[in-house]
Amino acid sequence: MPQTRLQGSLSHRLRSLKQLLLTTLDVLTRRARGRPLCSEWTVSFEIGTLFYRRQFQQALSLPEIAQGRAYFDSLYTVVQANPLVDSRPGDADGPRGDWFVPRGEPSPLTLLYFHGGGYAFHAAVSRHFHATLAGLLKLPLFVPDYRLTPEHPHPAQIDDAMAAYRHLLAQGIDPSRLLLGGDSAGGHLMLSLLVGLRKAGLPQPVLALGLSPWTDIGRRGASQFGHDRYDMVQGEQTLLYARWLKGDSGLTDAQLSPIAQDFSQVAPIYLQAGGKEILVDMIRDFALAVRAQGVPVRLDVWEHMTHEFHAYGDSLPESRQAIARLRAAVAWATGGSAGAPFEPMAQTEVDGFACHGPRPPAAAKSPPAVCARTR
Repeated sequence: MPQTRLQGSLSHRLRSLKQLLLTTLDVLTRRARGRPLCSEWTVSFEIGTLFYRRQFQQALSLPEIAQGRAYFDSLYTVVQANPLVDSRPGDADGPRGDWFVPRGEPSPLTLLYFHGGGYAFHAAVSRHFHATLAGLLKLPLFVPDYRLTPEHPHPAQIDDAMAAYRHLLAQGIDPSRLLLGGDSAGGHLMLSLLVGLRKAGLPQPVLALGLSPWTDIGRRGASQFGHDRYDMVQGEQTLLYARWLKGDSGLTDAQLSPIAQDFSQVAPIYLQAGGKEILVDMIRDFALAVRAQGVPVRLDVWEHMTHEFHAYGDSLPESRQAIARLRAAVAWATGGSAGAPFEPMAQTEVDGFACHGPRPPAAAKSPPAVCARTR
């Protein structure tokens, strides 16, 4: 059952409760007048979207980012109170992070997953999503607690990601049984790691999963600001997070944007996005760009969904379908379910998988042919 959780200082909890009540009243009043923000949304989805938008805005208005993080964590909602997943810290001699391991029959696969939050937040609600995702995918997740901005600008995050990947390899995890994933800024980190692995001469994972990934830290696409009215994340936030990521490094937006990188000879990439999120246009551009490089890539877009709609788990038809597609992609890449095909669907907008069958993990040493199909 869905549950609301409160923690932290009394002042933060009271302000967050007030924000939730005001947001709920606002949504219910507008809907009573026949003015939903999006007619395809449920009441709870609209409340959640606007509440978290306002929480981000308040958090980022506070004098110190530490205060903002504490405020953002003071109230959060979960769609499944107690997923059947065990969580534990990572190894004492390894990178900081947490394991989320589903109960029951163990999986031979491992998903190295990078959390979102603009590189500035590692929210309590994100930690709960990791447990939910592990349970729904039936995969153990390791989620590194990588260093955050603005205290630690680039290259802290990619260094931590590389260290986590090397550690899993050193623990004996076969790359043919290792997946990468990430959402939002974590998707940016996952994509950056794919390129970094190739440059370092390290083996690629069997598949990369990007959920609403941030693919360009500059300005790109009409949706980045045009979808502000719908999304919980706002266009101006992306520019702030980009400034924090760059710090005083002198690096350009292009140098730190996946869309400007060479993705030849990397693992297949499966991307998902919401059609009403601010990042959707840059995700579309990225999918087309890497497909032109010969990378097996697919992008599915759910027309009326927003940024990271996957967090609704089994409680929303669209998120339930998206997570089922993630399971199908994993089975396709790893030869599970008797090598089940991973077919395009109505939501598929870019498809570079159509000319690639199930991928033998040790194969794909040279770039595959470009697949011409786009939907």
